[in-house]
Amino acid sequence: MFKYLKNDLPASVVVFFVALPLCLGIALASGAPLFSGLIAGIIGGIVVGALSGSQIGVSGPAAGLAAIVLTAIGALGGYENFLVAVVLGGVIQLVFGFLKAGIIGYYFPSSVIKGMLTGIGIIIIFKQIPHFFGYDADPEGDFAFSQMDGENTLSELGNIAGSISIGATLIGVIALAILILWSNVLSKKGKFFQLVQGPLVAVAVGIIYYVSTMGTDYAISAEHLVSVPVPDSVDSFIGQFAFPNFGAITNPAIWVTAFTIALVASLETLLCVEATDKLDPEKRVTPTNRELLAQGTGNILSGMIGGLPVTQVIVRSSANIQSGGKTKMSAIIHGFLLLISVILIPTLLNKIPLSVLAAILLIVGYKLAKPATFKAMWKAGWKQFVPFIVTVVGIFFIDLLWGIGLGLAVGIVVVLYKSYKNSHFLNKEDISNGTQKMKMTLAEEVTFFNKGAILKELDNLPENSYLELDVRKTRFLDNDIIEILEDFALKAKSRNINIKLISERGIVDNPPSYIEFFKLRPKTA
Repeated sequence: MFKYLKNDLPASVVVFFVALPLCLGIALASGAPLFSGLIAGIIGGIVVGALSGSQIGVSGPAAGLAAIVLTAIGALGGYENFLVAVVLGGVIQLVFGFLKAGIIGYYFPSSVIKGMLTGIGIIIIFKQIPHFFGYDADPEGDFAFSQMDGENTLSELGNIAGSISIGATLIGVIALAILILWSNVLSKKGKFFQLVQGPLVAVAVGIIYYVSTMGTDYAISAEHLVSVPVPDSVDSFIGQFAFPNFGAITNPAIWVTAFTIALVASLETLLCVEATDKLDPEKRVTPTNRELLAQGTGNILSGMIGGLPVTQVIVRSSANIQSGGKTKMSAIIHGFLLLISVILIPTLLNKIPLSVLAAILLIVGYKLAKPATFKAMWKAGWKQFVPFIVTVVGIFFIDLLWGIGLGLAVGIVVVLYKSYKNSHFLNKEDISNGTQKMKMTLAEEVTFFNKGAILKELDNLPENSYLELDVRKTRFLDNDIIEILEDFALKAKSRNINIKLISERGIVDNPPSYIEFFKLRPKTA
């Protein structure tokens, strides 16, 4: 793990700056204590990062769980009761891992995963534009279309004009310029610019700007800065931790919430694993069952000390990849950076302008949602583009799981359509002695999905024709298809259609019973 420390250390710094406002913002959007988001980020980095088999995935509190957490805290009678559900959710995830449920992650089409990455990239861009201009009515980490401030993602943009902060916007523009210059020009000039990442420089410049402009017309007010809880003593720091009230474990609602957390967190993790594996330049494959075990352990520990639920998250993971992270050390170090910073330098963190962090996230969002991706998916054909664009739209206007679900549903319809079209090949041959000769070759696998296509072809055969039915390449023939052939044999007699059945077992003219014939076939044929 230490072999690529020169790559992982700079990447971990970038992930730290991305994770910090998201941990706080997701906690705020969840109606939980701000410190709970930081706990989840620390656990996700150090514990889950160490146990996970993913080399480039980063875990922490997830925006997709914010609505569930917000509702559950009120419904369960307090945050301590909710923490019981988090712990139990982790236990359930361990069960999922031991039952090998991680295989579910391999059943999402590539077009849907690419749509997920693009949709999240678009959300990041739209959500960060207000913060970039110093309009911070909605907290970082609230990725829902309908926002906490009563606005939505699109209407929020219309409110920016009357609420622009000159200081926040100015340093945001400077930070964005630094990031673009660093990645496109300076990073190619020498090892120093590769070791010291642009986001670190942008944040340092942001802090210097805040301090040097205090009391001027270009100053940045406190509401436009990071807001980390600042304890005034060791006791007040320890007092930020909360512990589950296990006396409420008999409440059925807690178990329902626990299962909901486990299911949603597991699905989001598996989707993120699939996505990050696609983004990984080295194309490594993450063991999904081990990932569920790591996430379950992380949620148990996070719930035990007052943290939010943890999942692997694409925003931090993609920032890690884009910054050159090579191994899990990047995720682990980012967790330690969160821990050290909230203990030693919370006051310094609170001097970071949100617009600078917005500039970093805008770059992350753009790299996830490049126009080239839309162009490539369009060129791939409608069967790839439609599930892709449905996923993008669903994620943007509803949420991650709904978007994935809609994209998957469309993908299944496309598969059924392709199956309908590809069940057989019909070739019309010459006419001799007034008889039309037809040859139908069945596919390797023919299921009940293909009933309609095959039935239509058989019904359209002209009278007095001759059909060669070739099943030599067919390895699976559904009973529904056999029954269609059995029924058609009766129609064929009345329409004077002769059938020659060609199989690996030989050639049979006008079989008396297709059911009996195929019962004799070997199971592998």
